[in-house]
Amino acid sequence: MKILIVGGNGTIGSKVRDHLSKKHEVITAGRNSGDVNVDMRDGRSVKAMLEKTGKVDALVCTAGEAKWADFDAMTEEDFYIGIKSKLMGQVNLVSVGKEYMNPGGSFTLSTGILADHPVLMTTSAAMVNGAIHSFVKAVCLELKNQIRINVVSSGLVEDAVDHYQDYFPGHNPIPMKKVVNGFVKSIEGAGSGEIIRIYDNC
Repeated sequence: MKILIVGGNGTIGSKVRDHLSKKHEVITAGRNSGDVNVDMRDGRSVKAMLEKTGKVDALVCTAGEAKWADFDAMTEEDFYIGIKSKLMGQVNLVSVGKEYMNPGGSFTLSTGILADHPVLMTTSAAMVNGAIHSFVKAVCLELKNQIRINVVSSGLVEDAVDHYQDYFPGHNPIPMKKVVNGFVKSIEGAGSGEIIRIYDNC
């Protein structure tokens, strides 16, 4: 398969890239790194990226950001960071990308545990994660040409513990192998409209 990974040089994306490249053709994309560049907040940039890559069999997203802050300190503009990046950025990848997807191909988006188990300072991130889950469950009903879509939702991954463990008291770090397998299930499996949850026992 020809697989495009947006965020393919990030913490999770690089591990997914390394695993998939053993048996597939993998192209990476990012704002400032990768085989091609893209600002997924801008649909025109997404289209330009896909014009360069040509049609693909799978498009994976492990990118997207949202503001972490106390709710009382959040401004309207702070919420738009997550809405434009993690939410609409991934929607753009699907909306534009469906025209560049080979029949029977798949989209795999990414969220996280905050959609179901938010912690302090994550109102924006939890909100956009939940919205992506609803988007995937709805849009899978309308994608044509047997194109599938799923979302991988992980807990705190082992490789990010040093940066985020203080925000997740009592959470068990998720082995990166389990997270990678979630992406493999989405890409190489047959399911669609699934939220592939890879959580601890919180």
